Amino acid sequence: MKHCFKRFAAGALSLTMAAGLTANVPALSAEAKEDLKGKLVVIHTNDMHGHYEVDEDSLGISSVKALKHYYQAQGASVLLLDAGDFSQGTNLVNYYDGLDAVHFLNAAGYDAVTLGNHEFDFGFDALQQMAQTAEFPILDANIINKETGEPYFGDNAVFDLNAMKVGVFGLDTPETQTKSSPKNVQDVTFLDNAELYACAQAQVDALKAQDCDYIICLSHLGVDEESAGRRSADVALNVSGIDLFVDGHSHTRIDGGFDINGTKIVSTGEYLEKIGVVIYDGKKTKAKLVDELYNIGGCPEMDAFVKTFADVVDEAYAGTFAATTNLLDGERAPGVRTMETNLGDFAADSYKYIAQTYAEEHNLGITIDGAIQNGGGIRATIPAGDISMDTLYTVFPYGNTISIVTLTGAQLLEALEASCSACPEALGGFPQVSGIVFTLNTAVPYEEGAQYPDSTYFAPANAGSRVQIETVGGKAFDPNAVYNIAVNNFMADGGDTYYVFTQASKVIDTEVVDAEGLISFVNSLNGVIGDEYAAPKGNIKITN
Repeated sequence: MKHCFKRFAAGALSLTMAAGLTANVPALSAEAKEDLKGKLVVIHTNDMHGHYEVDEDSLGISSVKALKHYYQAQGASVLLLDAGDFSQGTNLVNYYDGLDAVHFLNAAGYDAVTLGNHEFDFGFDALQQMAQTAEFPILDANIINKETGEPYFGDNAVFDLNAMKVGVFGLDTPETQTKSSPKNVQDVTFLDNAELYACAQAQVDALKAQDCDYIICLSHLGVDEESAGRRSADVALNVSGIDLFVDGHSHTRIDGGFDINGTKIVSTGEYLEKIGVVIYDGKKTKAKLVDELYNIGGCPEMDAFVKTFADVVDEAYAGTFAATTNLLDGERAPGVRTMETNLGDFAADSYKYIAQTYAEEHNLGITIDGAIQNGGGIRATIPAGDISMDTLYTVFPYGNTISIVTLTGAQLLEALEASCSACPEALGGFPQVSGIVFTLNTAVPYEEGAQYPDSTYFAPANAGSRVQIETVGGKAFDPNAVYNIAVNNFMADGGDTYYVFTQASKVIDTEVVDAEGLISFVNSLNGVIGDEYAAPKGNIKITN
């Protein structure tokens, strides 16, 4: 991953504050007290995506720590668990390649976590550093070391809590194979479908053999339709003996949980907007979501600890670089994962501009015919007005570089057909394009062909059945023509639905980071994203 700014190792900051942090737990009123002695309380989070500071939308990590102390003060046996995607999503954690997130989890007192797909985004070396820093077990029974055949991280942990023994095992989504860069997961295998179910059942059986009274699956699987066959609900239907499923990945808010095959499935939504609480009294499980902590207090020391990291990031990303006369739509759905948006057009146009500039500066003698930006690579909306550097790196956080892939029209058609496979449902691979005009007919069902290697996605059985390309580079589309298309290196490596790009006849990495390319493109527009981006350009026509 390439960076525009100098990064500072988290160890360069004072971490001594992490030791001995205590929450400000006031004396509990009679109304606040609960009879929790002898009961198990599971506090759970998921898809925090770096939202560790307290603000109007997030309870912050200090509230998590305070809530754990609140229940411990009432005599409960407390487990604090996270279901993945804790280390990527805001500049606060992206700046440190996710390592500061682990320091925050250590300080908050987490007992175990599972990995999400975004924990792999900074590369496997960065993930291993996070794992070495963690003071809690990382549990992922289905992430297998290709060399040893054993789980790469931990598979399960047993917690002796007073008179109760609790077993926890972890699962991560096999979609990580393409929802993070494929090169970041080349040393591991993700057990999927029937193998995933068998792995989970083996974990349950092993924990029962250790006389566990309560068994928890801590998973980053989600409940989205696109994940059918590997969702938490699918595992619960096919595995017996899981008491509680703490889930993440789909950003789903499940207040009170829902029951499948004797298993209660819970999930908090996203971004620490809520904190999950499950109470088990030895007979039944009750689940709720907490969004107000009026009777609990907070943890000022934890807030101060987070701020030591945030201050460095704020200084690095200070200042503005451009202005926009219109709101630029980066919402997930409806938005960049379901349809053309003005921000998608702007991003794709910048790719095309940078690739063409690179080709000319390096005398490649080629014309860039078009560009594609995967919708999942755009992470937020940009309001009208000045655009700060902080906003830029929030919207484009991955540090992907811009690449040029040379491929046939038939390969381009396959890529667009595959990346539109879920529409009108959201898909991170949905293409935002420049120099390409195509029509998508959602009334035609997507027909799956062969499954792509090391992927959860399928090639189209009949490319061109849903997607019809009208023009590329201003000329009528020709499946036999050769096109030069600007993409990011994540896509060039076969990320999301773009496996066909790994079959391109030529790939050139410009080594220009996408966010830096956006700055250069804005500079060519005299620093203003104007009314040419007031609305989508009409590159994509969706019919049904």
